[in-house]
Amino acid sequence: MSFFKKLKQSFTKTESAEEVSDKYKKGMEKTRKSFSGRINDLIARYRSVDEDFFEELEEVLITADVGVTTVMDLIDELKMEVKRRNIKDTGEMKEVISEKLVEIYYDGEAEEIEALNIQEEGLTVILVVGVNGVGKTTSIGKLANQLKQEGKHVVLAAGDTFRAGAIEQLEVWGERTGVEVIKQGAGSDPAAVIFDGIKSAKARGADILICDTAGRLQNKVNLMNELSKVNRVIEREVPGAPHEVLLVLDATTGQNALSQAKTFSEAANVSGIVLTKLDGTAKGGIVLAIRNEMNIPVKYVGLGEKVEDLQHFNAHAFVYGLFADILEEPEE
Repeated sequence: MSFFKKLKQSFTKTESAEEVSDKYKKGMEKTRKSFSGRINDLIARYRSVDEDFFEELEEVLITADVGVTTVMDLIDELKMEVKRRNIKDTGEMKEVISEKLVEIYYDGEAEEIEALNIQEEGLTVILVVGVNGVGKTTSIGKLANQLKQEGKHVVLAAGDTFRAGAIEQLEVWGERTGVEVIKQGAGSDPAAVIFDGIKSAKARGADILICDTAGRLQNKVNLMNELSKVNRVIEREVPGAPHEVLLVLDATTGQNALSQAKTFSEAANVSGIVLTKLDGTAKGGIVLAIRNEMNIPVKYVGLGEKVEDLQHFNAHAFVYGLFADILEEPEE
C-alpha cells in the first residue's frame, strides 16, 4: 500500500482525509517548498543511493530544523532500510523517507499519544504554559472553541495575571466562543485564580477547565516556583490533575523552541506541545526534533489565523504536508 493511501486511513471520522490533508498541505506550504524542492533536486542529481547522497540528505534535513540528533537517527534507519530492501534507485527514496519520518515520530508508541487526556467523569484540568508572544492565549481560545463544538462544557481561568492585557485578551476569546472566564485583578496570585477557576468549574458542572499561566517568568527558579505552586493547588482540589500540561511553542523560532521545551519540562510535567505558526515557517521539521529529543508528543499545530486552523496533530498528515507535491498519486 502506498504512503498516500495509508495516510488516508489514518484520520478520525470527524473530518475526511481530504479535508485534513488539504489543511496540512496549505498550512505547510513554506516548509514544503523549501524541503521537498531540495529533496527533488537531490534525487534528480543522484542516480544511485550512495554515501554522498546520504550526506546531502543529512544537510537538507538539518536545514529544515529536524534537529541533529533526530537526523542522525533517521539517516541510520534509512541506511538500514536501503540495505534491507536493496534499494539502488534514488527515486524510491521518497516513500522510504516519508515512512521513516512517521516511524521515528511514533517510535513504537500508539497513535493515541496525540489525543488529549479528557476524563470520562469529573472535571478535566488542562494547564497551558509558555513564554509571552508564542500565541498561548489565542491557542487557549481556539482550543476552548473546539472542545465546545465537541459538546464539552468549558471554563477558562485567567491565570496570566502579570502580562498587561492578558486577562482582557482571554475575556475577548471567552465572548467570541461563549465560554465563561474566571478572573481576578491584574497582579493577583495566579494560584488563587486557578483555585477560583476549579471551584467555579465544579459548581457549574463543567467538563473541562483550561488554565492560562504567566509567561513572563525570566528565570528557571521563578518558573519552577510559580508552576509548582499552581500544580499543588490543582492536585489538592482535583486529585490526579492536571490531566494535561500543554506547552505552547512558536514554530518560527526553530531551535529556540526546543530550548524552551527543555526549560519548561524541568519546571512542569509537560504532556503535550501546541506548536503555533507552523504555516509561517520554512523550518517545520522542528516538530520531529521536539518529539524525538524531548519525547513529548505534539498534540496541536497552528496552520493559520482562523479559529478552525488549530488542528489536532497527525504525524501522517504532517509528513504528507512535507511531501505532498512529490507523493500525490495521479487520479486513476
